[in-house]
Amino acid sequence: MNTETVALLIGLTSQLLFSSRIVLQWVQSERARRVLVPTLFWQISLVSSLLMILYGMLRHDPVILGAQIISYGIYIRNLQLLGEWAKLGRWFRLGAYVFPLAVLAWFVVGNQHFSLQQMLRTRIPGGVLALGAIGQTIFLLRFVYQWIYSERKGESVLPLGFWVVSFVGSILILTYAVLRRPVDVVLIVGNVFGTVVYARNIVLLRRELRRNARRTRPTENSTPAAALDEKLPPLQPR
Repeated sequence: MNTETVALLIGLTSQLLFSSRIVLQWVQSERARRVLVPTLFWQISLVSSLLMILYGMLRHDPVILGAQIISYGIYIRNLQLLGEWAKLGRWFRLGAYVFPLAVLAWFVVGNQHFSLQQMLRTRIPGGVLALGAIGQTIFLLRFVYQWIYSERKGESVLPLGFWVVSFVGSILILTYAVLRRPVDVVLIVGNVFGTVVYARNIVLLRRELRRNARRTRPTENSTPAAALDEKLPPLQPR
């Protein structure tokens, strides 16, 4: 089995996991009629990201590799915010920290299958590479935005802005995957499905925000109880 076949299998497995987490989140959100993010979403994301790091190295794609390294750290932080990271076990957590670093060190040293030097000599056209970098940067910024938002809230939350940025970034990455030579089937498979789900989550969240706004907005004919008390004349003792 050659390197390209191995890379394709790893990439498709990763995208299958990424899609499964989105399906999980989508199904739970549809049932609740609001956007929910289960803990399993972040656990699957962590494993998928690790596989995509390997895929990026085997494909010698700096766009994929750079984005996934940063995303990997953000997934861990979200598990920490949820209080689930400590529950995964000491050896799992140690492996989650050490394994990516060991693989990246191996990548820098280089071997017959992948190397940093070969990635730096990438044959991807500059314009296409720039488009992919912009798409991945936007896609990555969704988690930076979500991270900052969650840190302020003190809990892991996926706000409306997260899904809007996800949708825009996914469209750009999908374009990059089509223009890249050879065409990146893995990115196409992952982002076609993801784009549909991101759009649906935007619709669900906008509906939820409108419902909440209607609940909190006082009606035009309603009068607060305190103001009503002020208008009523005081009761005279008999």
